[in-house]
Amino acid sequence: MAMIWGWAPLLLAAPFSPQQTTDPVPTAARAAPTSAEGDTQRPPTRRLPVRPSDSAPSAITADTRRTPPPGIIGDWHKIRTRLNERGITVTARYASESAANITGGRKTLFRETGQFDAGALFDLEKVFGLKGGAFQATLTYRRGRNLSDDANLGTLQQVQEVYGRGQTLRLTQFWYEQRIGERFELKLGRTNPGEDFAIFSCHFMNLSFCGAQPGNLVGDYWQNWPVSQWGARLRYEPRDDLYVHGAVYEINPRNLDNDFFIGHFKGATGVLVPAEVGWINNASAGRIGSYKLGGWVATADAADVFLDVNRRPIAITGLAPLERSSRYGVYVNIQQQLTGETKDGKAENGLSVFLNATQADRATSVTDNQVAAGLFYKGLVPAVPGDVLGFGVARTHVNNRVADGQRLDPTRPAVQGSEYAAEVYYSIHPAEWLEMRPNVQFVHHPGGYSEAEDVTIVGLKAAFTL
Repeated sequence: MAMIWGWAPLLLAAPFSPQQTTDPVPTAARAAPTSAEGDTQRPPTRRLPVRPSDSAPSAITADTRRTPPPGIIGDWHKIRTRLNERGITVTARYASESAANITGGRKTLFRETGQFDAGALFDLEKVFGLKGGAFQATLTYRRGRNLSDDANLGTLQQVQEVYGRGQTLRLTQFWYEQRIGERFELKLGRTNPGEDFAIFSCHFMNLSFCGAQPGNLVGDYWQNWPVSQWGARLRYEPRDDLYVHGAVYEINPRNLDNDFFIGHFKGATGVLVPAEVGWINNASAGRIGSYKLGGWVATADAADVFLDVNRRPIAITGLAPLERSSRYGVYVNIQQQLTGETKDGKAENGLSVFLNATQADRATSVTDNQVAAGLFYKGLVPAVPGDVLGFGVARTHVNNRVADGQRLDPTRPAVQGSEYAAEVYYSIHPAEWLEMRPNVQFVHHPGGYSEAEDVTIVGLKAAFTL
């Protein structure tokens, strides 16, 4: 109740009105989607019109032809509007995630954690006359406490996705992007693979349904938002509804340092090379959809999860693990609108479904696969403009080779298997500058332990545009 009453002044202070937000449904290519205010993995900026918008709801939808959504402190005396007219889009936002465990864990607690981000996107054609050029800089700061740890929930995936990677100030984006002709695009700088590969929204609060799925399984080298890596990506679009792209990112453990830095030039252990092909249904049949298939190879050495240097079980010998020279994986992302209307290449209402599946290599990955599926229904209550109902279920699997090693350990009381998560939320916009998503989560076999008590979470995810 304290959590609910804490939001009451905000609800009463502003009139109810529609809010432009990234829709949790696919968006056709070359359409102008709306802002990503509620996605804590990405800033509420707008991508340049020279680049076709990605179909995933978590894409940074930067359209400098439009002004940013109104913030709680307005247009800053028209400063934002004047900057926008000159090709500079400035955004600032605070995203908050509150949660309390009803069942599960060692004790019942309430925890709030959040992220502040501020960014600037430069349309270099307007600023310098450089056609097809863009530059993005974003700072993020994370704060707060984590319910998964403090209540000892024992989950494989965090129940508050915005927590993690160090409660510190980070340079999350610092990249230059250039359109080359009509079909090619080059991106260079401090970025991360989750911005362009296997991208998915963070409309849910459980990490199982948030961001690029490979980063949820092998986050030691595929580092999602807010961590940045030196990288270069090349994208080719043979048709308006088809693309293929690949990239190279530096793998550097120092990127996880819990302090502020621009970028490290020493300490790299290898490179991450992802590739993806995607097809975007442009609603020619009346429905929006996107289908993506990708994979990756990482060249950094990694420890085998089962074998030692002599290729015998580590659990028996206790020796150092066998070093593997590479790591790899594959993934698929599917989103499809099933019912409802479309307008300007965007789903206006109705039911959409999604499926995300990732498989990492079994030699080096502790959690080796994850599958998440669910639905979004936009316009459930006609009297509530912009409302969205979301529901998802997910399975995160602990590598069978890890479990085999645990069975060989006589001191270990239990063996890990799979963790199952479910979440339902309802998103509303009480004000143009405020988005709220009350949610309920349920985690079965937390940590992959069948003996563990199930976890039930009630939460609230909110985003404030400043």
